[in-house]
Amino acid sequence: MLTVGTEWLIEASGCDAGRLRDAEELRAVFARVVAELGLRVVGEQVWHKFPGEGGVTGLALLTESHLACHTYPEFGVATFNLYCCRERAAWPWDERLREMLGARAVSVRCVRREPPASAPPPFESSPQFTLHEGEA
Repeated sequence: MLTVGTEWLIEASGCDAGRLRDAEELRAVFARVVAELGLRVVGEQVWHKFPGEGGVTGLALLTESHLACHTYPEFGVATFNLYCCRERAAWPWDERLREMLGARAVSVRCVRREPPASAPPPFESSPQFTLHEGEA
């Protein structure tokens, strides 16, 4: 079935508050997702550490779409969103976030984005648009 992408929505709870305040810990999660899924980051990732005991927000623009996270140390919660416009294997979010953030519970929802039934067929090259020598 033709899809226009798959989106994973992840909530990790019971996480170590210190790790949720540490941008380097979250950068390591991003690095592992990107490496293990063979994703390609476009430009620089953007990170913001909120003051004091606040959490971290991160965003990586991908050729496949995006990877984002928001952490809430006061609740022990980290949320992630990965959207890929090409098929990808599921990443072991539960195992990795338990290991890397100390999560006690991880919820993963997967949403397959499909084009509407009325969408035109996918683009295919057509011989009717062939350029001949001397044309441009």
